[in-house]
Amino acid sequence: MNYVTSEISLAAYLRMKGIKLVSASKSQSGKFEFIFDDKNSECANLFIEFLNGEFNTYDSHLKSLKKMIYSK
Repeated sequence: MNYVTSEISLAAYLRMKGIKLVSASKSQSGKFEFIFDDKNSECANLFIEFLNGEFNTYDSHLKSLKKMIYSK
């Protein structure tokens, strides 16, 4: 079974947790697609862990800082 996400920060988190990345691509419209091997059905739980953890907070601050810089 595969787990698919377009969120680069979640993809980085899943890789950090040892989930095998099967493929990564970007469409012409610029949308990302990351496909992970979820043979142990753990990605959904790791997604919740990501949302409730410091990694998500860090990512939110990083996005805010980028918006501040690029909006000038």
